[in-house]
Amino acid sequence: MKTTNYNIRLDPVVKMKAEDTFSVFGLNLSEAINVFLHKAIIERGFPFDVRNPIPNVSLLQAMDEAERIIAEYNQGTRKPKPLANARELFAAMDAEDEAERDNE
Repeated sequence: MKTTNYNIRLDPVVKMKAEDTFSVFGLNLSEAINVFLHKAIIERGFPFDVRNPIPNVSLLQAMDEAERIIAEYNQGTRKPKPLANARELFAAMDAEDEAERDNE
């Protein structure tokens, strides 16, 4: 059978773990990739579920808060705070968090 070469970049740790995983089945990485590709051809797509992860509740809340803050800036009801450096930024963020906790 005629073959062709294809180079891919892999994280060294991922490569090592994959080699260890497939060696249990008597396959090297090249053979395992060929199995994957053949199965993908048979399935006419990924041979496993590929899903878009659903964000958790805290991420959804953070996204809502970011949208609210952007809307406030756009409406002119929130003004940017001039800060000199990152320390001032983090101090301001900590103060906002403390104020929110006090209001709860």
